[in-house]
Amino acid sequence: MNVIDKEVVNDTLKDIDEKIDQLNNQKIKVFLESLRLHQRNDISRDYLNWKNILIVVPGRGILEEVKKYKESISRISSVINSNSEQIYIYDFNDWKNSTRNKTQFLIRELLKNIFGGTPKIYENRGWVKLL
Repeated sequence: MNVIDKEVVNDTLKDIDEKIDQLNNQKIKVFLESLRLHQRNDISRDYLNWKNILIVVPGRGILEEVKKYKESISRISSVINSNSEQIYIYDFNDWKNSTRNKTQFLIRELLKNIFGGTPKIYENRGWVKLL
């Protein structure tokens, strides 16, 4: 193969990769719209610019629903946050940087406070007595 043929092949492959990325962006957009995340104000609008997207779900049932589509859409990861009340999306690089060199306990604390966590409001139970 001479130099000209390699350049043509590389350019063609690059064009195909760009088309694949555009189609995957459309898949991501449709998927997140089906979750009704485009209607919420607390969701970032620049998620298509992120290299990978982290979807934080509140329960295992929702995770199973997300997993079905996650296999056909690249650039999506998911995690369960039992402290969350709804679905959130974050830049996966933020998650990776935040959890690097953290213990499991510290990661749970991050999930309680930052990545979709909502503080639990405990009722004042008069019947609970401490020793």
